[in-house]
Amino acid sequence: MAEEDDAMISLSESTNRHFLPLRQRLAFCVGHVLNDVCAAIWFSYFLVYMHFINRFHKTAAYLLLIGQIADAIATPFVGIELDKDNDWWICRYGRKKCWHLLGTVLICVTFPIIFTKCIGCDSTSENAKMVYYSAFIVIFQFGWAAVQISHLSLIPDLTPYSSERVELNAWRYALSVASNITVYLIAWLMFYLDGRHKADSDQITPNDDFIFRDIILIVMSIGVVLSLIFHFGVKEAPQMSIVTNIRNSRDNLMTLDLPSIETHLKWKHWFKESQFYKVGLLYTGTRLYVNLIQVYVPLFLQETLKLKKDSIAYIPLVIYSSGFISSFLMKYINTKIGKKLTYFIGNSISLSASIWLYFGTYDSFKKYDIYGVTVLMGISGSTMLITSLSITNDMIGHNTSSGAFVFGAMSFMDKLSNGIAVIVIENLHPCKTCGCSVCDNYYRNILAFVCGGATILTLIALALLAPHPIGVSRNNQLFTTSNTINNDEEIESDDEDLDNCFDNSVSPLISNNRDININ
Repeated sequence: MAEEDDAMISLSESTNRHFLPLRQRLAFCVGHVLNDVCAAIWFSYFLVYMHFINRFHKTAAYLLLIGQIADAIATPFVGIELDKDNDWWICRYGRKKCWHLLGTVLICVTFPIIFTKCIGCDSTSENAKMVYYSAFIVIFQFGWAAVQISHLSLIPDLTPYSSERVELNAWRYALSVASNITVYLIAWLMFYLDGRHKADSDQITPNDDFIFRDIILIVMSIGVVLSLIFHFGVKEAPQMSIVTNIRNSRDNLMTLDLPSIETHLKWKHWFKESQFYKVGLLYTGTRLYVNLIQVYVPLFLQETLKLKKDSIAYIPLVIYSSGFISSFLMKYINTKIGKKLTYFIGNSISLSASIWLYFGTYDSFKKYDIYGVTVLMGISGSTMLITSLSITNDMIGHNTSSGAFVFGAMSFMDKLSNGIAVIVIENLHPCKTCGCSVCDNYYRNILAFVCGGATILTLIALALLAPHPIGVSRNNQLFTTSNTINNDEEIESDDEDLDNCFDNSVSPLISNNRDININ
């Protein structure tokens, strides 16, 4: 990590200039809000809804697994289709925006049904209800994957500057956290208003199904409006038009001479790059950590700490508020100390949170210390997720013709590992075979050991990535050929100076460690 950081150079203070106007950056960042609010509800409240409203237990875990498998299968499929250069008339609107629009429609149609009691199923078996919910879950997950991959893969298409990609990821994550905060604020308000009129408000019961319905309708309405802003505000450029625009613009910072589309890595070529697997391991471990926290913190609050039902809103609110605040520092920290060191700091904070949670069995923990632990969870999750996405973007570089596949493959492992983890955790729940004294701490141990284990997994991936710059193979060769950056400052072209090309302003895969000229 030190070698990478020492090799980083600052081309100019003017690298803070942007390729994209502010209006388009903001419109892009709100394009994933619908997915974010649905994901917040899915991971935080799906098991809660199925456990306490539908009275599903083992079935709930299998339904979540079905959803994760459907998402895992859909993501690489969507990624490959997104990378195809189709000339259909509808593609003039933008290939990736078309997939985004399709996914948005599928989400709006299916997601509210998932959090509604099975219509006309009062006398049917639990297995029949499982089939009913599974159909809508599969369609929803396909739509969710279409929105996620199309939105993520737009980042390297929209800008070639690594610093601006970090910024877009940071803003995107900030909006994601803001979406989660909005969900939890609305949930807290709904539970609070309901509790004022009920004496039995400390427990979630099947009679609370209308609360979840109202929460979903409110937050999805917000998501739909912001999705419309994305579609009207973002113009998807044709392949390589970014390069053309930079070449023809005298106001931009750099003139880039990139290879033709034929020299880009195709989707099948990524399997030959070891860094693809290392970055995939980093991203998967990060998502596993973040998602399992989202799934099991509400159950930990209800079954281990025995807090009131509105705690499943205000405690996650603390997690995402701290993550939201820290996300604004990500561009600055990444620029100053490098992505790998930034990720290592987030990694260390997450391990600290797991250790503190494990030893938090004393009386004052659920009154005071739980807030300290959740703040650490929020900061670490924000840091690790933003930085892992930025590392993935840097690995893709200018290979935007296969960028959607990369994100699809990463998401495939992410979703599959999450689904498997949940089904294993739920099937190993000791309440079937042991006393309540052991069961009370089950979800505490899950958050401490499983989330901590995911963090250690990312630490291993980070160690494997540390010796080499992102976007460069073991023999210090770029993933592509014939790349050039023109710049007034002359950079030595010796092999020992190769790493100097890997700065914080331009993705490594854009450069070819040759002449650099600043206009």
